[in-house]
Order: sequence, then structure tokens, then C-alpha cells
Amino acid sequence: MRSYYNNTFFDWNPWHGCTKTSPGCAHCYVYRQDKMYGSNKSSMQASLNKDFDLPIRKGRDKKYKIPPGAVIMTCFTSDFLLEDADQWRPEAWKIMKTRSDCTFYFFTKRIERLPSVLPDDWGEGYDNVIIGCTAENQEMADKRLPVFTKLPIKHKSIILAPLLGPIDITSSLDCGIEQVSVGGESGTDARICDYSWILDIRRQCMEHDVPFHFHQTGAKFVKDGKLYRIKRGYQLEQAAKAGINFRIGPDMKPY
Repeated sequence: MRSYYNNTFFDWNPWHGCTKTSPGCAHCYVYRQDKMYGSNKSSMQASLNKDFDLPIRKGRDKKYKIPPGAVIMTCFTSDFLLEDADQWRPEAWKIMKTRSDCTFYFFTKRIERLPSVLPDDWGEGYDNVIIGCTAENQEMADKRLPVFTKLPIKHKSIILAPLLGPIDITSSLDCGIEQVSVGGESGTDARICDYSWILDIRRQCMEHDVPFHFHQTGAKFVKDGKLYRIKRGYQLEQAAKAGINFRIGPDMKPY
């Protein structure tokens, strides 16, 4: 559990493991962490986690262990739309529907799969589910965002991370996007993230009045032509110190 101002965040990883699908996956933090901690689970093969039912677990007082109003960060050690998880996803959707008093947030590099795996009662989307589409460069943005913006989703966000180059997303910003979040790559093999790319995306968001969040510098951060090597523990802090968020409140919510 993590708390930021008035928000309480919980991590829910119903399954673990993922296959790499695009350049942004090259130095995936899940693979690094599994290697670092000697996990006995394969990073490349999806496996069901023992905490699959975490959002609906109750304590002795018969109340949910995850309280109402929580934001549940979903499937951050895999991809919620991963093909190998098709057998488990229907039950995960049911859990989200059951906990309509919480907000579930997942992002994906496989947004084209969403129409084929939606639950029958999805309609125009669940009110309590935020779906983020990720892109790391212009090629992936051009491939994924036109699909994403046309899908029936109540709450849409764009995540440009790990940011590997300048990206123009202006054609997608008038399609109900609630937030754009940008960050560099972490890890010893991280690729460079240039501050000028971030500022240009911020400009695009401001021109279209879309909330913008700079969430992480990455390990190799270039500003005004100078390379800064930033340790993992300071990457979020340094991004916040830049003070360039737009329409992001003190509770970390867009407005």
C-alpha cells in the first residue's frame, strides 16, 4: 500500500510474466527484478499469482482488506491484455466489477487486443476502470493511439514511457484523453531521455488542455545538452522537482 495525499494506492498483480513486444520492452524492469531477486517464476511466461483475488479478500471484520476509494494499480508485472492470460482475465474483469467502489488502473502495449477480450457487460466501459495505452517512440504511437482513441473506454490515459525519442501525439489529444504521463527509462542499461522531448509533449498537452504528468526522469537524463545519471531512488523526486506538471492536483489526480 502507498499513500499520496488523499489517494491510497494498492498493487494488484493477478498474474506475472510477459513477452517482449516492442523497443520499449528491451530493458523491462520486471525481467531485471526477477533476476535481481532470484525469482523462481519465468519472466517470459505468464503464471497465476497467489494474490489473484486480493481486491475481494475480506478481514475478520467482514470488510474488504482494500478499502473503498482505493486506486488499484493492476498488472504491473505483466500486461493485462497478454495472450497467455486469456484464461484468467474473465475472472479479473468480474473482480473489477464487484469492487465498483475502487478504481482499477492498467496500461498496455497490446491495446489492439482489447475488443476481443472485453466482458459482455462492458458497454462503453466500466466507470471504475482506467486504461492507459503506452508508446515509447513515434512508430509505436502511430501504431497504437489511433486504435486506442476509437475504443469504448470511459477513462483513457496515454503513457509515453520509457520515452525513447520525440513524439507527436496531437492528433490523439482531442479524443477524450484524461491524462498524459511521461517518463524516462530506469536501470543500468537505460537509454537516454531528453528533457526537450518532455517539454514538447507538455506543450502539446497544454495546447489541448489535457493534464500532463512528468513522473520519472529515467537513469540517463539529458538537459540542455548535459547528461545526468540519476539513481533509481531519485528519479521520481527529480521529476517532481521540475515542477512542470499541468492540471495535476496535489492529490496526484488530473483536473
